Amino acid sequence: MSKKRRTIALLMDYVRGEYQSGVRFGVERAAEAHDVNLVIAFGEMLALPGSSGTAQNSIYHLIGAETVDGIIIASTTLCHHVGIEGMQRFCRSYAPLPVCSIGVAIDGVPSLVVDNALGIDAAVGHMVDAHGCRRVAYLGGPANNEEADVRTAAYFRALADRSLPFDQRLFACGAFTIDSGRASMREILDRGVELDAVVAANDAMALGAIDALRARGLGVPEDILVCGFDDVVIARFTKPSMSTVGQPIKRLGARAVDALMRMIDGEPVPERSLFPVELTLRESCGCGNPADAAGGPSSRARRAPLPPAHAGGREALERDLEKSVAIPAGPLHGWAGELLSALDDELAGEEGRFLRALEALLDAAGREGANLEHFQGVITLLRERVRRGPGDLRGAALAETLEQLWHASRVLVGSASVRSEGQQRLNVELASLYLSWSARSFSTCLSLPILRRMMASELPRMQFSRVAVSLYDDPRRNTMVPLFLMEDGREVEPPPASFPARLLAPDGFLGDGERWSVIALPVAFGDAEKFGVAVLNSGANELVYDALRLQIGSAVKAAALHWEVVRQVELRERLEQEKARQESVVAARIQTALVPTQLSVEGLELSAVMRPAATVGGDYYDVLATAEGGWLGIGDVAGHGLAAGLVMLMIQSMVSALTRSDPNASPSDIVSAVNAAVYENVRSRLKRDEHATLLLLRYERSGRVTFAGAHDDLIVCRARTRRCVCIQSSGVWVGALPAIDAMTRDAEFVLEDGDLLVLYSDGATEARDAHREQFGLERLCSTIESSQDAPADAIRDRIMREVEGWCPSPDDDVTVVVARYSAPRGLSLQSAGFPT
Repeated sequence: MSKKRRTIALLMDYVRGEYQSGVRFGVERAAEAHDVNLVIAFGEMLALPGSSGTAQNSIYHLIGAETVDGIIIASTTLCHHVGIEGMQRFCRSYAPLPVCSIGVAIDGVPSLVVDNALGIDAAVGHMVDAHGCRRVAYLGGPANNEEADVRTAAYFRALADRSLPFDQRLFACGAFTIDSGRASMREILDRGVELDAVVAANDAMALGAIDALRARGLGVPEDILVCGFDDVVIARFTKPSMSTVGQPIKRLGARAVDALMRMIDGEPVPERSLFPVELTLRESCGCGNPADAAGGPSSRARRAPLPPAHAGGREALERDLEKSVAIPAGPLHGWAGELLSALDDELAGEEGRFLRALEALLDAAGREGANLEHFQGVITLLRERVRRGPGDLRGAALAETLEQLWHASRVLVGSASVRSEGQQRLNVELASLYLSWSARSFSTCLSLPILRRMMASELPRMQFSRVAVSLYDDPRRNTMVPLFLMEDGREVEPPPASFPARLLAPDGFLGDGERWSVIALPVAFGDAEKFGVAVLNSGANELVYDALRLQIGSAVKAAALHWEVVRQVELRERLEQEKARQESVVAARIQTALVPTQLSVEGLELSAVMRPAATVGGDYYDVLATAEGGWLGIGDVAGHGLAAGLVMLMIQSMVSALTRSDPNASPSDIVSAVNAAVYENVRSRLKRDEHATLLLLRYERSGRVTFAGAHDDLIVCRARTRRCVCIQSSGVWVGALPAIDAMTRDAEFVLEDGDLLVLYSDGATEARDAHREQFGLERLCSTIESSQDAPADAIRDRIMREVEGWCPSPDDDVTVVVARYSAPRGLSLQSAGFPT
């Protein structure tokens, strides 16, 4: 029997931040190299006991021995509020599982940290030693963040080591964000203190500081020098490009996996592993030039002086080449030696060998997340070593050949970098587009079945092929039941049985077949409401995951609210069944009493019927003649009983009054006015939440029909084609919102001689047979087409026979209005002013 594949977890607060992205990338690549499964669980920063944030962080408490063999904690992303002691408690809560910390040194826990003190010392030292600055301000990080504390202490020591006094006015703390950096810089400037340089505890705050300095009319680096920490991607592209301290984030993630695997195997590992940092100088401190912004050869050369050509020969050159580009350990191991061998082949006469090898290397490095512009430094280093190497320069022809090769190589690197950046931007734009679509879809989910359909439609477009969304089914949240399951890009029916919540997904989803990497996130709303867990395959664009967490959580909340409303209504109706039966009698009288007794509009052969269901609803229709044509209206109040009948009575009365007072009014104006009155009466006076569909049509004798509102499709059966055309209404429900003016617009169509106009309520199309199949719009259109030559009364009766035959006891009122148009004698579309 084959050995069960191990599974490890990575815990962090976010997946899109550049630090988090680098750690995640390094961990994922190393997990692949070790052939272990990976669960990436993200919530938010840890919160102090009793404070908010517990719902989003509930995912951390579900990670345990039931699903994983060891845990990597990106501590620097979680510790801002709880500090070192809080992180110690958090790490110990996973005992006896092996735990490894990244970014924060925690006693008793193997920790991988960068040399933060060295980085700050280098940054401050450069400002003082290279530029002669004496008033260096510092923007520190959060007070409870161990990395921030180490960097702040290093700032104090750097000043003391250079015999510079500490001035409290030059110091302020931020929160590792651009906004907090901007605010901290303003705080220092508002003190009126003299300064000539700023060092920030991370790049985001340095960017905020540059914004604040510019707002005060201070130039960078003309007036103030600035240096950050982290070397995020945007640091290379800002104007000015930003000097910063780079840390090997991806290497931290990869080494954390190596350490954790040794711990799982019972091997000893160091309690603390320190990784070096590197000062990269660009324009913001006055050391770079515009070309350095993209990490070109000049900026790469500033990272470390080139050693002599004879220092160690080829092996030394390989090591220097590998140091010049940050690539996680993995498939590209030994790339420098392969590139040198290709150069040897090129110089031996195999033309094009070096460029082909470089192109393949760039493609592979791009897949591994390397910054391709750093390969400009590789070319610089090769050019320097080959040129300076003894015996390499055998003549002017060879020198010219090499220069051409280096030039072609730089062009190749530049093109690859541009393509890589362009692809990343395209991926972000596509992800943003898909998220905008999903946001619209999920915002309309008022039930869990609808949410399932939306996830089946939207998630595959975002590059998801394996998804499990499960909801808690007990008050203590110990078990969950699957809501949605997708495998190989297709929705599958989830098993009905509940499962322990700490398994994260139904049995078999996280199986023992092919190696997998998934992201687990909480399905929650706000800080307190925990609904469940979503597990999605890794590999989608990073910005999708956090947005989906909010969208799915909000959709589940909306469905829960809707369900609670329905439950309360059902409970109330059960308690008042007798009262409701009595009210139904009154509602039926209201509904049938207001049906127009005469249907007479010039140019229209009219016929209509309203057949109430057993539990009377709120169907409404009306026909009002005017001197120039007439008005037709149809609607349906949500719900049944007396309240629905009262709302229908309001609508009928207001429409009748408004159309009689202004027969030529805009339908959209009338619908908007009716909505405002219904909303006020129903919500404020009746203290209820009924709403209704309402569609108003203003018919003109010429055949022009102007309409507005929201209801089922209008059906026009054209005499010329003898086929039905469905016209959609695009408004919103009446009574659901206080004002709908901005969302209600007039639209129009034109009736030709002999055309049929059919209005109906959803009681007709949604009538179900014994197999629960709906009568449907297509069947309704077929009925109309097959009887279109008959009188309007006969067409109406044919429709009702078909519907009642399909569903002998309909659950909803059925309303049908049929109108056949007869054009005035001698009137054509063109003479009426319509385009032909």
